[in-house]
Parts: sequence; C-alpha cells; structure tokens
Amino acid sequence: MKNYKYVYFLLITIILISITYLFFTVSYANRHFLTNIENIFTQQAKYFANNIEDLIKKEIPNNLYPTLQKNPQLRKNLQEALSLLITPTFKYVYVLYRDKKGKYRYLLDGSKSDRGEFDAPLNVDKKRWNKVYDSNTEEIISEFDIGTLWGTYLKPIQYHGKTQAIIAIDFSTNLPKTVNTVIQPIKNIFYYIFLSIALLLMIVLWQTYINIKTKKESFLDPLTQIYNRKFLRTFLTSFQPDRYQILMLDVDHFKKINDVYGHKAGDFILQEVANLMKKNIREEDYLIRYGGEEFLLFIHRENKNSNIAIDIANRIRKIIEIKDFIYNNHHIKITISVGVNLHPEHFKNPIEAIKYADEMLYIAKRQGRNQVIDGTVSTQKGNFQDININSVKEALEENRIICHYQPIRDLYTDKIVKFEALARMFDQNGNIVPPNRFLTPIAYTNVYNDLTKRVIEIVFNAIKKYKVHISINLNVSDLLDNVIYTTILNEIERNKTLAKWLTIELLEYESSHMEQLKQRLNKIKTYGIEVAIDDFGSGYSNFTIFQHLPIDILKIDGELIKNLEQSRISYTITKSIALFANELNIKTVAEFIHNQKTLELVQRLGIRYGQGFYLGKPETLEFYIKN
Repeated sequence: MKNYKYVYFLLITIILISITYLFFTVSYANRHFLTNIENIFTQQAKYFANNIEDLIKKEIPNNLYPTLQKNPQLRKNLQEALSLLITPTFKYVYVLYRDKKGKYRYLLDGSKSDRGEFDAPLNVDKKRWNKVYDSNTEEIISEFDIGTLWGTYLKPIQYHGKTQAIIAIDFSTNLPKTVNTVIQPIKNIFYYIFLSIALLLMIVLWQTYINIKTKKESFLDPLTQIYNRKFLRTFLTSFQPDRYQILMLDVDHFKKINDVYGHKAGDFILQEVANLMKKNIREEDYLIRYGGEEFLLFIHRENKNSNIAIDIANRIRKIIEIKDFIYNNHHIKITISVGVNLHPEHFKNPIEAIKYADEMLYIAKRQGRNQVIDGTVSTQKGNFQDININSVKEALEENRIICHYQPIRDLYTDKIVKFEALARMFDQNGNIVPPNRFLTPIAYTNVYNDLTKRVIEIVFNAIKKYKVHISINLNVSDLLDNVIYTTILNEIERNKTLAKWLTIELLEYESSHMEQLKQRLNKIKTYGIEVAIDDFGSGYSNFTIFQHLPIDILKIDGELIKNLEQSRISYTITKSIALFANELNIKTVAEFIHNQKTLELVQRLGIRYGQGFYLGKPETLEFYIKN
C-alpha cells in the first residue's frame, strides 16, 4: 500500500511539472510572438524612414529648413510622397525640426486630413526627441495598451554629421489582441487545471495532516512539554488513590498577563512555570497541564499520613513567587494558588478526588490567592492551632464570631460614608483567627450557612443601632446556592426596614448561571440594597459582566491601587476602569490606599471613594462612632 502511495505521488508530481512546463511554454511563446510583432513593425517603419530620408536628401542636398521655407511647391510634393505611406497601421508620417528655443515644429506632414502647417509647433516627449536630436541615433517608442501595440519610430536627418530634423512614423496594430484572443482560452484551461490540482493537493495535504496528527499525537502538551489530558485519561484507568496526593495549581491573574503583555508572554509564563514545577518534583510524580493556566500534580506518597504534597506545594509556590520572569525586557511577577487533596482514597472515584482539589483551589483564590489550601488548616504561613468544623461551630455557639469594620470614605469630603464588615473569630484563648483560617474548613457545609446567617444578623443589629451604611462580602456561589440564598433572603425580609442601609459586595466571578444570578440580585435590590463588585481588576477584562448584572458600585482591586506609584500599567488600567464606571454612572471605590501619594493619585483619577489602612484600619464599629 505504501508503494502505491509513492507511485501516486510520483505520477501527480510528473503531471504537475508537465502542465506547468506547457503553461510557461505557451506564455513564453505568446510573449515571444508579441516581441516579434513589434520587431516586424519597427523594421517596416525603419525601412520607410530610410526611403524618406533618401528622398528628402535627393531633393534638398543642404539647408533643409531654409529650402522648404522658400519653396512651398517642394513641400507639397514631398508631403504627397509621405502620404503614400499612410495605411491603417502606419497612420502618421511627419518631419519635425527643433527651433532655437527648443520647440519642435513641422517641416512636413504626410497626413491626409488635419495636416500640420509648416512651422507649426507640436508637443512631443522632449526628453526622447532631444536624445535622438543630440545623439544622432534612432529611437523606438512603444507600448502595449489593452491588446494594442502603439509605436513611434524616430530617425534623425543629418547633414554633414549634424541633425537638422527628425522623421517620425507612428504605427499601431490590434494583432496582439487577436493573438491574445486565441491564446487566452488555452491559458484559462491551464488556470482551471492548476486550480483543480491546488484543490486536490489541499485535500491530500489536509488528509495527510489529519493522519499525521492522529498518528503523532502523544501524551505531551505541545506548549509546556508536560503530560496532557490524554495521558490523564490513561493514567486514571490504573490510578491507585492511596498511593498519591493531588494538587491543583493555577497561575493567579493569568488573564492580566495575556491582556497586558500579549498571548506570547502568557505562553512564555506557562512554559517557565511548567519547567519550575518539573524541577521541583520527583520522577515518581506526575505533572499534567489540566487546561489553560491550570496544572494537575499527582504526588506519590509512601504512607497515608504523609503530608509531602503540602511541602511540595509550598516549595513550588514560594519559588514562583520570588522568581523574576523576564519577557522582552518586561519583568513579570506572578504567584500561584494551590488546592490540595491529601486523601484521594476517601472519594468514590478519581474524578471526584480531582474535583475536591479544584474546590480547594477555588477557595485559595477566593481567600486572596498566592496560598495553599488543603481543606483542613492554612499551610501558607506559620504553625497555628488546628481549626476545623467543630471549632467554628463552637465559636458560633459561644458568640465568638464578631465583625470588625473598615471605613469607606468620600475622598472629596473625607467623611465616612460606609463600613465594610469583616468577619472575625476568637479562638478559646481570645486570639483573633483570620477569615481564611476558619472559612476554609467549613466551605460547602451547613456551618458555613450558619456563619453567613450570623454575620448578616450582626450587621443588621449594627445598622439598627447606629444607622450607618454597611457592606458585607458574599461569593457569587453563595447566591447561586439555594440554601444560602434562602437564608440571606429570609434575614433581609426580617430586617426589610433596614435593608436600604446594606450593600452586598460580590467577588468578581465569571459564572455560567448569569441569568439566575441576575434574577436573584434584582430580587435583593427590590429591598433597596446596593450591589457592588469587589476586587474588580483581578479579572478586569470581564467588562461584559455589566451587561448582565445590576451593578451599583465597582471596587477596584487593591493590587492595582497598591502599584499606582510604581507601575504605569496599573495606573493606566485603573484610569480605564474609572472612566468606564463613570460612563455607566457606577460609583467607584479604590481599595488598598496605604499612603498619601496613593491617595493623591486616586483623587487625580477622579475616583470618588476610597478604602485602605491609610484611611482607616478594621476596628470595632464603636471605635469609629466614638471618634
């Protein structure tokens, strides 16, 4: 079969070469024929010109212009002789001289009608005519125009080696057009053949490409040269969950890299990140590009109680955090978020085990990114007392869940216009536990629902007592969860006279349930509650969210505000967001204002509201009411 393929390919090649040769042969013959036509008419004009010169010199041995000026009858006789040469091809035969001012004037004109008068001027191509006049050499001026050959043959008349006049013979013929009429259908046939062969080759090449792609397809991702999802499917057929721990890793704010530096820069980052990961894992571990900027890592473990996955995850996270990625002289700093599943054997199948690691990754990104979340304790910083579901449940029962409040100021008046409620938990020793410590272990549990209800109760009590505007943070997933949404709606209904003082801040999130989310937000807004998008700019390119959701307030991501002084890019992005919000009459809040210079830059950008440690740290509400 392979031999037949080679024979077919050889035959097609020979046929293509033969047809190409015939095509160029016909084209060459056509051009050669046209050249010969021009030579034939040029030689004919040259022959006429020589006879004219001989006739003129025979009648006028010397002093051409004075002789013709004084003898009108001689002019008439010579012009009659010239007119005998006029044919449909040789339409004009005339003799011109150059006067002292450089103008060319008629001496003789063989035209049968509209004849040029003696000494009348005629506009000519002086550059070409002067060349003939001064060099005493003949010249042919020709061109092809829509199948017609036009030409003028110029020959100097010399007396004693000096030019006294120029004989000009104009000719034209449609013979090239006639020839082309015959040749063009033949060439068209060749064009159709070439087109057919080209289409055939495209089909053959496409089929070859598909065959090669199918045949060459391997387990490696072409960009990063690590395992791909095809390998994952094969790997999972023999996956032993008690032998591995699973990491799901994601490059933080990857869209920003693509949007700011271009997709090639994004590809470069993915390649570099993959290389760094490969250098920091062992031969028995498996690194897979799971999709886009997400990586899946199977860490081999010796026993079920091993936490080696956490160690590797933190090592990779720290290495990437301090790494300076340089692309086209741009220094790019990135971080990664990691979700960990320490016990895949607890899940009914590998897909569910991977899904859990992905859920932990989502929590890591939701809690601020650049961290490792394993579903039990924070592994990003330090060693803390374990926080689990029971710890949070006890804190709720013992009223150890409180809210601290960070002010949002009107930057035009410096007055506090609102507070953002931030949940805090006291452990049994009276130490404050940060949110990412106690929210992680209760994610997707009933305790999380109870916590959400408690925070809303605390906030409404504060509104009732102090009559201040307060915002609370909710995830999009909270509003899409039927149980949590019902809890939220019930609390709002119980406090509907106070609802107008409440703002709900949503973490910017791309949901596939936009219509349902829109309906639920519109329902909430009927109580007079405002809706804000938090951390806008962490995925700032998703401006289409404003086409779907009823947004009142836009809070610009703190990373952009923090870098306003040092980064022109951050300044430009922030400016664009502010202008965009202003066009839509959406209020804008700049987060993370940490010094006077940043405050001045924010004000210069026309952003009305601000928040950050420089304007006020999270404190009890009583602290701000008293002060």
